[in-house]
Amino acid sequence: MENAETASTMLMQLRALGVHLSIDDFGTGYSSLSYLHRFPVNTLKIDRSFISRMGAGDENTEIVRTIITLASNLGMKVIAEGVETQSQLAQLKEMKCDYGQGYLFSRPMHAEAAGLLILRGYRQPVESDMEEKILDASEDSFVYIN
Repeated sequence: MENAETASTMLMQLRALGVHLSIDDFGTGYSSLSYLHRFPVNTLKIDRSFISRMGAGDENTEIVRTIITLASNLGMKVIAEGVETQSQLAQLKEMKCDYGQGYLFSRPMHAEAAGLLILRGYRQPVESDMEEKILDASEDSFVYIN
């Protein structure tokens, strides 16, 4: 980011207005650990590339766990992008990830369809050992997975 000082000032002004700020695709590309103390961020979105490669004892699983722990220790929420399987959801719940986003919950849809889904109180049943997932407008249309 070329002008971090200007960006930081603008982001602080937005946050003062009540805007919640997220770092998207955390762990890839331009996202950086330095952003965590430089910018007033509320949420980290873990890139789907890490979620899709989670597995028992796998390096990516430990990266996801570390990001979730780091964010929690810094008072931030975490959204796992690309959640597609019950196994991924179970691992993320065990890691205390706050939110999930992905095909397991819903395919992409137009804003109008999503609005109707939210108004109707979308509920997707899951296996008996997990809590029901609820899509709630008050939670920014992400699924709360704790």
